Amino acid sequence: MPEIHQTLDMTPIGAIFHIVKTPGQTNGQSLEMVWELLPYSGGTPLHKHPSADETYKVLEGELEVNTNGQWQILKPGDEMTIPKGIPHTFRNAADTITKVYNMHTPALRYEAYFVGLHDIVNKLSEGGKKPLKMNLRVATHIAMLMKKYSPEIVSINPPNFIMSLLNWIGKIRGLKI
Repeated sequence: MPEIHQTLDMTPIGAIFHIVKTPGQTNGQSLEMVWELLPYSGGTPLHKHPSADETYKVLEGELEVNTNGQWQILKPGDEMTIPKGIPHTFRNAADTITKVYNMHTPALRYEAYFVGLHDIVNKLSEGGKKPLKMNLRVATHIAMLMKKYSPEIVSINPPNFIMSLLNWIGKIRGLKI
């Protein structure tokens, strides 16, 4: 598990996450991070959090957030909380770095999920040496991670049944997440 102020460098997918407060520090109330989203980086697939709220507060740049199919631009100082169960995603569509204070409440197992995501990115990008483009191999690893943490995150697009199929394929192939 990460230590306070640990950085999860996922540059190959356009993101660097700095852990600010761990679940241990908040008695499980939240996981808090500062995200650096690199220029023109997308977020996760459209997803929902079944049991937690997610908050974005823009510190620098602009963050585009999609909730229920509608895009909204958040600027420095803007804050948005996505209630549990609401489909959403985000992106940095600008040519500058966007910094966002991000919080998941309650913390559940988000810390382990993000560490797992970091590990996948690091493994599939050969230690950050090459960009990571979506393909069947990457999608299978992401699906397996999301299925492992389904109380925390559920894919909407691609549909959950596709993620289940990819998870099954990964298990047959002997992949470990």
